[in-house]
Amino acid sequence: MPERLQKLIARAGLASRRTAEKLILAGRVRVNGRVVTALGTKADPEVDRIELDGKLLRFPQTQLYLLLNKPRGYVTTASDPEGRRTIYALLKGVRQRVFPVGRLPYDAEGLLLLTSDGEFAAAILRSRLPQTLWLKVKGRLVEDEQAKLVRAAARRQEASFLWKCVKAGANPWYETRLATPREDWLRDWLFRLGHPVERLRRVALGSLSVSGLPVGAFRPLTEAERRRLVQETRAVRKARAD
Repeated sequence: MPERLQKLIARAGLASRRTAEKLILAGRVRVNGRVVTALGTKADPEVDRIELDGKLLRFPQTQLYLLLNKPRGYVTTASDPEGRRTIYALLKGVRQRVFPVGRLPYDAEGLLLLTSDGEFAAAILRSRLPQTLWLKVKGRLVEDEQAKLVRAAARRQEASFLWKCVKAGANPWYETRLATPREDWLRDWLFRLGHPVERLRRVALGSLSVSGLPVGAFRPLTEAERRRLVQETRAVRKARAD
């Protein structure tokens, strides 16, 4: 049955659907030998020869879902022009091609999902499941500064925003919960308040936690975890639609 090319590329585990659209627009996809750049183009994998960068699309019989506890000092791409280490160096023994669901900055650590299932990745990214972060900041925030953060979060419609100290000290760790996929605004606000972020760790995505998984290690998601994440994405999308 004919399907949109970006959906087929995602199903083949080569990229998320959003990234697949960029690959099509860049002229890197061919169908039956002809370059295709129109996003609405459909093809039938049972009949048509579909290639990305000259390689034939193949569809795995089983999908792979991995949870990685990313260390600092790794990029979440397959290669890096600056020669920095990539997360794929950590995936020893993984032969099936997987790609990250979203990104973690080079200097950040913690929970990172990887999968060969483009549909699953697209669902996670579209839903914007709440992510729980730990941030180590320079100096302790006083009540007035914390109130400013809460007001800033409200202006950004961070309905589930949470801010609490989880490890005291001269440079304490704080826990926060965000519904947006990027935390840049929070880093900016903390910098303005005189409390730049020294370390950032993602500890949870929705109900999925990286607790108990050593830094640099990975494991497959259980079927129960995968199903629960799918259910949570549906619930979040439904709540936003109501």
